[in-house]
Amino acid sequence: MSKPKGTIVVDTGRCKGCSLCVEACPHNVISLVEKRVNASGYPYAGAVTPDACTGCASCAIVCPDACITVFRMKGN
Repeated sequence: MSKPKGTIVVDTGRCKGCSLCVEACPHNVISLVEKRVNASGYPYAGAVTPDACTGCASCAIVCPDACITVFRMKGN
């Protein structure tokens, strides 16, 4: 049986850098992007180890601004 795969897309323009998604991710996929801010002046989240994503959606569930979309992919 293959490991489930997923990917996330973060709406960086709406992200306020609260880090709830970072804490919620069981696979350490997400981190705040260092030394960058969005147009509103907030640091934003991004996938730092995208290959580790299983598509569990823990990050999207806890995001208070619904900035994260999770896609699940079928394994081989």
